[in-house]
Amino acid sequence: MITKADNDIVLITSGEPGGIGPDICLDIIDFKIPPPKVKIVVIGDADLLEERAKMLNKNVNIKRIPDIKNIDNSEFVTNKKSIIVLHKDCPIKNTVGRLHPENVPYVLDTLDTAISLCKAGKSSKIVTCPINKEIINRSGIAFSGHTEYFANAFNCDRVVMMLANHKMKVALLTNHIPLSQVANYVTFDNLLSCLEVIINDFACKFAISNPKVGVCGLNPHAGEGGYLGKEEEIVINPVIKSLSSKGYNISGSYPADTIFLQASNFDIILAMYHDQGLSVIKYSDFRSSINVTLGLPITRTSVDHGTAISLAGTGIAHSESLFHAIKFALH
Repeated sequence: MITKADNDIVLITSGEPGGIGPDICLDIIDFKIPPPKVKIVVIGDADLLEERAKMLNKNVNIKRIPDIKNIDNSEFVTNKKSIIVLHKDCPIKNTVGRLHPENVPYVLDTLDTAISLCKAGKSSKIVTCPINKEIINRSGIAFSGHTEYFANAFNCDRVVMMLANHKMKVALLTNHIPLSQVANYVTFDNLLSCLEVIINDFACKFAISNPKVGVCGLNPHAGEGGYLGKEEEIVINPVIKSLSSKGYNISGSYPADTIFLQASNFDIILAMYHDQGLSVIKYSDFRSSINVTLGLPITRTSVDHGTAISLAGTGIAHSESLFHAIKFALH
């Protein structure tokens, strides 16, 4: 059970050190100052951040702390010139635009530290900067994504990935699995539990007791009555009918090539697989989109973009997604 801290502390993990995570963390000084009781703490290598600030010619005062025991000290005030950094040592700091397997334990340590602080009741909000799944797996550690990592850490039987911007919210039935395996996961129990997580989180975290959920079909034209696939007739539609009969505002299944045109009619749209939903929301407004994990005992948000290795240290990376992720975590 996660208890709410007296003061709101937003923990930001700085992400892959060779990517733009450190760059956009520095831009926190440009973020609108939050309420007085809110503290934004970056978890990462303070030395690396200082070096990146010099590279980007950004005047940032890095206030490093070994822990957050004394975070209420007036010295640690989030303001326009300073960033509070919970220091973690990165083995290879000179890594702009490059990936090093030696840095993988550091990247995971930033996540584990944020998780431990939440479990200890020091925070209930984590915002993650992008990491590189390939380099983590190449280092010998099986890793499919932040969403799955946090679910395992908090012992959650089911979590749901949701992408959000000012135009729409899109959830996913399946996350980071090969397209060839998606149909195997379109089962009655899987879809039902996914929708239950969405309904519960919208009630508990967004104060929407009975959200309007539009459900995509898996196949073209939502199966065309079974002629273009059977999943809608066998699984998706029966689940929708079952929940609708209990009074839940869930409808579908809708053809995925048209439902997003009606996004304003729904609180959230459930897509069956990663690219079915994410391609649309990212195209609609890439910079303001964020990633939210539903079903966790904490609030976890993230930027909705990758490490952008080629942009690291150039000064042209955009921070809008990080700002929106922080704002969402504070809502």
